[in-house]
Amino acid sequence: MQDQTKPQSDPDHSKEMSHSKSLKLVPPLNFSLVENGIYRSGFPMPINYPFLQQLNLKTIIYLGDLGHEERKSGKLKKKDKHGTTEIMNNYLDWIKNDTDIQFHNLLFESSQEPFNKPQDIEQATKSLTIALQLILNKQNHPILIHSNKGKHRTGVLIGLMRKVLQGWCLSGIFEEYEKFAMGKSEYDLELIELWQPELYVDDNNKPDFVRT
Repeated sequence: MQDQTKPQSDPDHSKEMSHSKSLKLVPPLNFSLVENGIYRSGFPMPINYPFLQQLNLKTIIYLGDLGHEERKSGKLKKKDKHGTTEIMNNYLDWIKNDTDIQFHNLLFESSQEPFNKPQDIEQATKSLTIALQLILNKQNHPILIHSNKGKHRTGVLIGLMRKVLQGWCLSGIFEEYEKFAMGKSEYDLELIELWQPELYVDDNNKPDFVRT
């Protein structure tokens, strides 16, 4: 007579399976692969952290105004109604305590209005130059590039990367920009088209996708 007793399950194994099923990997808003080792997105939230962990990021580039309270005192009070300061602080705590990621917080004002002040243009181009130099060194890869929504400011940097580092034509650059921005921003497109940064290229650490 055959033994009809069912084999007992391993409780530890069952817990691991249950945990793996419950751990959902949720990408940030507007997340996308740009090139091998380069990603783009909107501002990551806590639900996105497990997803970012599995990318093994070395560098995060944030283009925006959060964390620059001394420059944004007027708008900051309005934004605090939505808890953006707390979100930023939690994000920085996660990066510092749970990762080895190098975080670069580069001030870049919203380009939805013309750059009326010379210092605004100077600050934007300074931040974009730093970001492009980080991209140019494959030792910094994988890199996540993000702004608040992953649309306009991120789109400007990616557009410049396509033009300056990869030699894309403007029509292709603008098409990619509009895909994520859901519309045109003439000031963004003008900056991409007209500005030509001076960059240093180390051939020993140049990413494969760079054509300069």
